[in-house]
Amino acid sequence: MPVGEAAARALIGARFRLHGRAVAGGLDCVGVVAAALRADGFEGAVPSGYALRGGRSERVAALLDAALTRVPVARAGDVLLFAVGAGQLHLAIKTTGGIVHADAALRRVVERPGAPPWPVIGVWRFDR
Repeated sequence: MPVGEAAARALIGARFRLHGRAVAGGLDCVGVVAAALRADGFEGAVPSGYALRGGRSERVAALLDAALTRVPVARAGDVLLFAVGAGQLHLAIKTTGGIVHADAALRRVVERPGAPPWPVIGVWRFDR
């Protein structure tokens, strides 16, 4: 199992909390990515103070570009940015069989099997 995938899967079951950055207190999608990257040795800054809706994909992509390497094809352990609705963005970690993400409706970090239902805006990799 790829390292990033293992770190993401270790977060499954953590509760959902908007702007959450600690497993004990809860995680949102940014928190899931940050926690998985930290487990792999990433020490960069993590965005905060954002709205759940109304995000600009260019701004989020620029933040990811500054910290990670954009790649054309996703592999397990990579960070995925999705457009899940008008002005609504979402982050997840790709796994061998799907994605790990913070599901606000289920109030938990979950692994969603299969292909994600949302368009992928970009893919980033943490070069360890």
